[in-house]
Amino acid sequence: MPLLSQTHPRLSISAALGAAAGIASFFIAPGVTLTTKCLIAWNVGVWIYLVLIMLRTLRSKAEDVKRIAEIEDENAGLVLAMVCVAAIASLAAIVLELSGAKALPPGDKALHYAFTGLTIVGSWLLTGVIFSLHYARMFYTWRGKEPALRFADGEVNPNYWDFLYFSFTLSVAVQTSDVGVATRALRKVVLAQSLIGFLFNTAILGFSINIAAGLFG
Repeated sequence: MPLLSQTHPRLSISAALGAAAGIASFFIAPGVTLTTKCLIAWNVGVWIYLVLIMLRTLRSKAEDVKRIAEIEDENAGLVLAMVCVAAIASLAAIVLELSGAKALPPGDKALHYAFTGLTIVGSWLLTGVIFSLHYARMFYTWRGKEPALRFADGEVNPNYWDFLYFSFTLSVAVQTSDVGVATRALRKVVLAQSLIGFLFNTAILGFSINIAAGLFG
């Protein structure tokens, strides 16, 4: 954990604040379920992390991306796996959350569904962002003769926006668009993201139908 806090300070800060929010919910809202308390902690951590990453994205140039990628290289695979497992677990928690919303009065039900929607969107965005950071790391630590990713405009010094474009194209369309994947290691990661993206897209469709039926059915 000390090494993780050094190589991924934003993730560590977000996780700590999320955990603090979850603990605080036991005192501020003692009547809510344990699942809701866990999702409160998850949402606080996720949205703080997304804001911190966006601030870094706005400020960072290609040389900054390369420097950060080399710092994060040591435990990047572990971080990617942990975040993906946690994001998928949040989907399971949402199922439990929705199952308890049917008996609520209309006003509370709408608030419940809004909270659920916020959780789904946050988890989906988090997976896209964390994969984009992993692609940046793999690109700038690759020692082959050809670049690990081939961008359509011949860009050889991509910044975070380029990797976000690649990652969220996969998340939305489950295809690589105009960016070529040149290494086997990257193809494995792309395959993993495609499968997770399909899971999330299917879950979002199912949850949307469920929420619409609960509100208007």
